[in-house]
Amino acid sequence: MKPSRGSRRPRPPLDDAQLRDLGLSYVGRFATSRAKLRDYLRRKIRERGWSGAEQPDLEALADRFAASGYVDDSAFALGKARSLASRGYGKQRLMGQLRAAGIEEDHGAAARDHADDQAVTAAVRFAERKRIGPFGRGPADRKDQEKAIAAMVRAGHGFALARAIGSLPPGAPIDPEALAEVR
Repeated sequence: MKPSRGSRRPRPPLDDAQLRDLGLSYVGRFATSRAKLRDYLRRKIRERGWSGAEQPDLEALADRFAASGYVDDSAFALGKARSLASRGYGKQRLMGQLRAAGIEEDHGAAARDHADDQAVTAAVRFAERKRIGPFGRGPADRKDQEKAIAAMVRAGHGFALARAIGSLPPGAPIDPEALAEVR
């Protein structure tokens, strides 16, 4: 008969070396920010407890990892910007993701610039993926057009750009320069 999962012995509390090893393992598996690393380590301490006399300095540990090059908030932000833009998401979606990851303003500058540069391309990619505007199957009525524009705005695109793309008839040619002026 198998023992039940609840009968496992609890794992011993963490110490400095184990905490560092957990952090190294985490940054080795995932692209992360310093804030996300701190949150992960804080959660592990909450789950397993702490055996040290004083609480660990998670900020100092994250700073050490950043100084060693294991964690780079700017590179994480730029990677997130490229990933979201390639899937058709806009700057506002990126900004929300960066806030959630704890990226500070100065570390997100290159990511914001990338999102600005790719705004039209990402919006067109999103419209193509969702069959909006010129990529639609047939003429859209007003209600469908409003839903399509709302979907683009939720994806992080500006309202003016979403309206310009969403109001194009199916099969219409796309002029990136004209759309860039709208945004």
